Amino acid sequence: MALKKTAAEMVSEARARIEEIDSAEAIAMLDDENVQFVDLRDPRERERTGFIPGAFHCPRGMLEFWVDPDSPYFKEVFAQDKKFVFHCASGWRSAISVATLQDMGFDAAHLKDGFGGWEKAGGQIEGGNVEKP
Repeated sequence: MALKKTAAEMVSEARARIEEIDSAEAIAMLDDENVQFVDLRDPRERERTGFIPGAFHCPRGMLEFWVDPDSPYFKEVFAQDKKFVFHCASGWRSAISVATLQDMGFDAAHLKDGFGGWEKAGGQIEGGNVEKP
């Protein structure tokens, strides 16, 4: 089966039109009360690898519904006047997610290299059940 567009093409197109934040810049933003990190990863990923301190967990499948104030699933965290920085494990899901949010009229950025880049850059991590070197 041939697809009209691959997942990699979707990520590339999204990245061309959204704000990307590298890990070092994101780490510097961690204590900024005007920034809200949002973790799109699956609960099992968070449990296994940990999470960015203070990150709000929004499973990818609920994103559009939790952000939309007219949705019965709306979450008040998204009504805050803050800079929202979304992330996943590697930056693919978050790139597509932020492009979708832009289409909805919601301003957001994403962590370019995802949680893996955050971890490699020495960013703080809470939780997780895997031994870290």
